[in-house]
Amino acid sequence: MRKLLGTVALAGIVLAGAGYVISAPKTLPEGTFDGVEGDPARGETVFTAAGCASCHHAPDAEGDQKRVLAGGQRFASDFGTFIAPNISPDPDHGIGDWSQEDFANAVLRGVSPEGAHLYPAFPYTAYARMDQRDLVDLWAFMQTLPASDTPSQPHEVGFPFNVRRGLGLWKRLFFDDAWVMTEAEGQDLTRGRYLVEALAHCGECHTPRNALGALDRSAWLTGAPNPNGDGTIPGLTPDKLDWSATDIAYYLETGFTPDFDSVGGHMVEVVENFGQLSEADRTAVAAYLKALPAGGAMN
Repeated sequence: MRKLLGTVALAGIVLAGAGYVISAPKTLPEGTFDGVEGDPARGETVFTAAGCASCHHAPDAEGDQKRVLAGGQRFASDFGTFIAPNISPDPDHGIGDWSQEDFANAVLRGVSPEGAHLYPAFPYTAYARMDQRDLVDLWAFMQTLPASDTPSQPHEVGFPFNVRRGLGLWKRLFFDDAWVMTEAEGQDLTRGRYLVEALAHCGECHTPRNALGALDRSAWLTGAPNPNGDGTIPGLTPDKLDWSATDIAYYLETGFTPDFDSVGGHMVEVVENFGQLSEADRTAVAAYLKALPAGGAMN
C-alpha cells in the first residue's frame, strides 16, 4: 500500500509539473516591434473599429468623456462578472507604464506585463488576427488619450475560474487565430473579414459558446444567448438576417433597420463606431455577412 501511495503521489507531481509547463503564457518573440513607430492618425481608425472605448469608458460617460478609458463597466457571464480595467495612459492606475511590447502581448496573446494570462472576456482571441501595423498605430493613438487615476476593480470570479494559470490550458484547447472564413477573395471580402473577425470582434457576441466559454466556430455568427440573461443576441448569417447588403451598410451607418426600427442595447455603441468608419468599410462588412453560409458552418 505504501508503495502504491508513493507511485500515485509521484504521478500526481509529474502531472502537476506537466500541467504547469503546458499552461505557461506564450508571448511574442522579443524585439518584434523594436524600432517600429506608429501613426496616431491611423491608430484612431483602428481604435474606433476595435470598439476600445465601448468597453473601457466609465459606465456613465457621454460625448468626449468616452475617450477617457477609466474602466468600470461590468460584463456578466456564466463564470462570474468581469469588470473592464482602466487602460488610460495613467502610469499608476492605467497602462501608462507599459511598453509597446507589453501592449502587444496583451492584445495579441492575452498575457499581462507580469506574465499572467488575461481572461478572454477581453477579446484577444479575435484581436490575435490584427495586423501588426495596426497594433503599433493603435498603441501610438492611445498615448494621446487623457489619463484617468480611477483604480481598476478586481473581477468578481470565484474558484476555480480565478486561477489564471488554468487559462493556459483553455488557450491550448481553444485559442485559434486562424480565419473562420478561410477563403476571402476580393478586396471587400478580405476587408470585411478583417473587420468582422478581428477588429470589431463580432463573433464575441453573435456566436454561441461551448460549456467552457469558447466560441463554437461551427455555428459562426448564428446568434447566442445574451450573457446577462436577458434574451438572445440575433444571428447575422443570411438565413437569420434577410437584409440586403445595402440595408446592412445603412444600419451600420445610421442605426435604422429596413423596418424603420432603431438600434438598441450595446449595439448603439457598435453603430456609433461604425458610423465613424468609411462607407467602404461598412460595405465590406455587409459583403462578408452576405457571403456567410446558412447555419454558420464554414467547412
